[in-house]
Amino acid sequence: MAGNRVAGLLRKREHPRQASALELFFDLSFILGLTLLSRRLFHDLTWGNAFETLILFAGVYWIWIATAWATDWYNPNQLIIKGLILSIMFIGLVMVAAIPNAFGAHGFIFAGAYVLVHLLRGAVLLTLLRGHPLQQRSLLIMIWFAISGVPWLVGAFRPEDERVVLWLVALAIDYGIAWLGWPTPGLGRVPDESLRNVGEHLSERYQQVFIIALGEAILVSGLAYASAEITALRTLAFGLAFLNVVLLWRGYLIPGDLRIGSILDQNRPRMAVSVALCHAMVIGGTLLTAVGNEVLVTDPLSDPQGAWVMLMVGGAVLFLIGRIVYHLLVFHRLPWPGLVGLAILGLLSPVLLLFQPLIISLVTNAALFGAVAVDLVLIRRSVRQGRLNTSA
Repeated sequence: MAGNRVAGLLRKREHPRQASALELFFDLSFILGLTLLSRRLFHDLTWGNAFETLILFAGVYWIWIATAWATDWYNPNQLIIKGLILSIMFIGLVMVAAIPNAFGAHGFIFAGAYVLVHLLRGAVLLTLLRGHPLQQRSLLIMIWFAISGVPWLVGAFRPEDERVVLWLVALAIDYGIAWLGWPTPGLGRVPDESLRNVGEHLSERYQQVFIIALGEAILVSGLAYASAEITALRTLAFGLAFLNVVLLWRGYLIPGDLRIGSILDQNRPRMAVSVALCHAMVIGGTLLTAVGNEVLVTDPLSDPQGAWVMLMVGGAVLFLIGRIVYHLLVFHRLPWPGLVGLAILGLLSPVLLLFQPLIISLVTNAALFGAVAVDLVLIRRSVRQGRLNTSA
């Protein structure tokens, strides 16, 4: 009886693999989150604030990931699943609204909403899956979100420095335990088969959220360009910002069918979490770059500051690291052009501290262009020669 009742809730292999309208609607909350994160960083360009912003990003991103997995495992066209996703969306909007002052007076709103989302999803699914073997998956995941909820909530009432530490601990639990398959004393871990993803669907979801991050980068630089007098210098800066976004977009894509979907379909242990982590780096790097581009367009010849290097070079470095991991998962090899690009940016960073945003952007774009262009040429050559595949 339980199997028949639950069958309609589960996504079947023959279901459409494209993202549903509900999933695209849910992504609107992530757009607001990225916008508020970029505003938070732009108005306080310090290393400490950048670190705190990345912590908040990791929390917002994990909400998106958990929801993407839920719509990959369950049928988003079922009324109860729709209601659950819309409830998560509303609570998520409350959570991201607290971003500007999350390390101040609104810490409990951010942390409380984060914990509530995960526990609500777990409670609803536990009820729906009652008597079904998949109930064990929801139970183990919910247990660990309840455990990580302790440092989340305790941190919300502690001073800023302690809050940073406690929320880092909470994130380490959330990300690390997921990578291990939610092992629970006395209950075991979630079987690999229960973590199976529909590769084509989840791959499309990752592409969509990356496009959202690129859209944020275009939006902030475009608004900066339109908000002041349009001069030749600022037009050049806007062109460099646009080129930067193009390089990130092209650097993420890989030719033909050699995409992460085929890897996810193989159902290898920990693969879904590994893919989520590499996309966190890619999207986090894009977020830093977006704020750097806004600075560039606003004042291309601003006095040298370490913040410019943190945003422009740091964003490119984080993106390249995520891209390297991405290609390791797909091709099982290190892309040496990306490693060379990382080395160049690392060696030049101390020198770039002496230059204005315009020069930093020129150098960063040149390094990104070299890493992306050479790697794509090598990939295409290997594809033509039949030396690349995505099988384990």
